[in-house]
Amino acid sequence: MKNYIQAGKVITVTAPMAGIASGDALVVDNIFGVAAADAAAGENVEIGTLGVYELPKLSSAAFDQGDGVAWDSNTGKVVAPATGMFPIGIVIEAADNGTATVKVRLDGVATAAA
Repeated sequence: MKNYIQAGKVITVTAPMAGIASGDALVVDNIFGVAAADAAAGENVEIGTLGVYELPKLSSAAFDQGDGVAWDSNTGKVVAPATGMFPIGIVIEAADNGTATVKVRLDGVATAAA
């Protein structure tokens, strides 16, 4: 295919105004991903948009395997889907109340706040 560009599992975006650290999750426009490296504000940074990542969650939240989840840009945490949250993927391993992280399979679909 002469018009093929890339698989899209990792793409390049512009780091947000506060910059970003490797492993941090972010939403740039309607693209959710996890930074592959540190980047200062305005620099290009590669982000993973597909795959399984361990992400921070609200410690009071509990998720079962297969639950759909969203990203709260205000808290920088995985939350249950709700108005104003960005849908990002599904939980691959249950995460109980009191735990700080959850394993999420990112779906790589362009997202917009619900």
